[in-house]
Amino acid sequence: MPDDVIISDDIAIPASAIAFSAVRSSGPGGQNVNKVASAVQLRLDIASCDSLPVDVRGRLLALRDRRITADGVIVIKSQEHRSQDRNRQVALDRLVELVRSALAKPKPRRKTRPTRKSVEKRLTDKRRRADIKKDRGPVRDR
Repeated sequence: MPDDVIISDDIAIPASAIAFSAVRSSGPGGQNVNKVASAVQLRLDIASCDSLPVDVRGRLLALRDRRITADGVIVIKSQEHRSQDRNRQVALDRLVELVRSALAKPKPRRKTRPTRKSVEKRLTDKRRRADIKKDRGPVRDR
């Protein structure tokens, strides 16, 4: 197993911060699936990982990703290969991809106002649509 998982030029996660556990894989596979624990589950506690910058940790915790638990632990399961080593490498690759997605600082939102023309167009379309719907009602005698 490698010493550090390299995320970028200046960020690397130490191997001691990542916990691996071998579990039985689900799905088809015959007897092999019943006997061999080839699936790998990777766990990384975001809050206790000091090698990640504080802003990256905050962005990771703010992500709406099902792989991040409410406690702030990244859980990645890999079971697509029959080999435990290959599944371990796939899980590490997914971890690197997830952390790299949190490296980019989000662009600040600038408030904008709709143009006068677009507001007028929206209101006229709304009035036209209301008239169409009003005409669908029952016919009244006068």
